[in-house]
Amino acid sequence: MATTSLRPCGDFRTTYRQDTTIFDTRNSRWAMLLFLVALYGMVLVPILAPGVEEAPVLSTVFSPFYNAQYLSLAIQACYWGIAALGLNILVGFTGQISLGHAAFFGIGAFGSAYFNNTFGIPVILSIPLAGLLAAAVGLLFGSPAARIKGLYLAIATLAAQFIIEDLFIRMDWFTGGSYGSLANSIELFGLTFDTDAKFFLFALTITIIMYVAASNLMRTRDGRAFVAVRDHYLSAEVMGINLTKYRVLSFGISSFYAGIGGALYGHYLGFVSAEGFTILLSIQFLGIIIIGGLGSVMGAMLGTIFMVLLPEVMTAGVDVIASTPWGDTPMITNSLAFFKEMAIGAAIILFLIFEPDGLAHRWRLIKAYWKLYPFSY
Repeated sequence: MATTSLRPCGDFRTTYRQDTTIFDTRNSRWAMLLFLVALYGMVLVPILAPGVEEAPVLSTVFSPFYNAQYLSLAIQACYWGIAALGLNILVGFTGQISLGHAAFFGIGAFGSAYFNNTFGIPVILSIPLAGLLAAAVGLLFGSPAARIKGLYLAIATLAAQFIIEDLFIRMDWFTGGSYGSLANSIELFGLTFDTDAKFFLFALTITIIMYVAASNLMRTRDGRAFVAVRDHYLSAEVMGINLTKYRVLSFGISSFYAGIGGALYGHYLGFVSAEGFTILLSIQFLGIIIIGGLGSVMGAMLGTIFMVLLPEVMTAGVDVIASTPWGDTPMITNSLAFFKEMAIGAAIILFLIFEPDGLAHRWRLIKAYWKLYPFSY
């Protein structure tokens, strides 16, 4: 019988600190470090050596990092992954619900552009300030969580989504109204991140920092309190956990992550418009954490990668169908345009039925079955 415990024979834990390590084995830690070093190196080489794509052998290795589409998808996975992780802290670890995550994502995007354009604050500083602004708004709209839960909390957060969406249109001084707002490029130590490859390096670094911070948060007393509130709030209250504090705090942390992700999104596109932060984006974020796995830090990124790649896979599938002889029939032709939109909803339903614990759980089962100890993190 397969087990989800991937500790090799002889690996004994004698302290709580050893039992809560991020990486279960030394090999898994080194595997992750080598992967990150290789990833950074493969992005830096095309930047530092622009002519490397002309080499016969190296062109195959580095070609993805010259492809604007691949880099754009990787950057999207970074800022969506950060925002999705924040929602997973709220929903997966604390057991709350939010249907307004896209609104806080938008506050981060507009906030960073506003701080930079209005006060001249460098972008590298306006991004965390935008995260703090989103956290403050999240604490405000998350305050009902102190008294209500379940369906009532979902309706309250849905109301927050529509309220903030309306404010995006009306607050011309903050968002530019219906015209939107410009977001400048990121500059650090004289280096401007104005290309996809450079921006990916910056976004990847911020993503790693945010994911390591979340992993360590879950190992602290506050992180364990979040999980206790999720598992059984009455037992948590009996043990002395302040339910009001941790329910509202989880909204603040979740909104902070959404704000950071939104700020990266805005500065990558160079322009922020209110049309990009609708309820559909909030549903997509919920779909990401459901597909990736609720209550899993790694699951947030796995779900993000799945959601980012799904439209590309569906586009390729639609092109294949359209190229066949029977793809020219009116019924098929009229339906192809809706396949990509239908795929997201279908993926969420199928995961809820066949893999309710998400991709993170499936990865743990694969590691347990094949005894992949070097990758057991």
